[in-house]
Amino acid sequence: MAEFLTDIKEIRARARQEIDKGPITSAYGADLQRVVQVCNEALATELVCVLRYKRHYYTATGIYAEPVAAEFLEHAAEEQEHADRLARRIVQLGGEPDFNPDTLTARSHAEYDSSLDLVEMIKEDLVAERIAIASYTEIVQWLGDRDVTTRRIFEDLLAQEEEHADDLKGLLERLPEAQRR
Repeated sequence: MAEFLTDIKEIRARARQEIDKGPITSAYGADLQRVVQVCNEALATELVCVLRYKRHYYTATGIYAEPVAAEFLEHAAEEQEHADRLARRIVQLGGEPDFNPDTLTARSHAEYDSSLDLVEMIKEDLVAERIAIASYTEIVQWLGDRDVTTRRIFEDLLAQEEEHADDLKGLLERLPEAQRR
């Protein structure tokens, strides 16, 4: 185990170095440019998910649409919160959040979906959540202890994406068998 630096004068001196870097100190162990890029890809993923959930919310029809649409709207709001957290972290890391709509879907891990069938909407949203779960799990492992703050953000997002996937799976299970085909 590494020894803790207890010389407060040394800690103070290091803190004064490169003060323009804000929270990024010499203790930061990750590839900063790559972390910003990965965060921007996750930002694009979250924004595409917001758009997909909003589309599904507004276009859901049928006898079972009301509770499903309510779930879509709730998920859209939570995905927007994820996007906001990622954008703030990108700025904190000295990067620029990429909201360019021309390249959004190309950078996103998840795909946009324009299904009009309620069951297909749920399935496509579940696939997108599973993609986010797999991606964010890999990101958490990749970051390790080299950028604990960003890792914690992805751990939080991952937990909520798992909840979303569970919600969607539950919706599918509650629909009558004839509706699921």
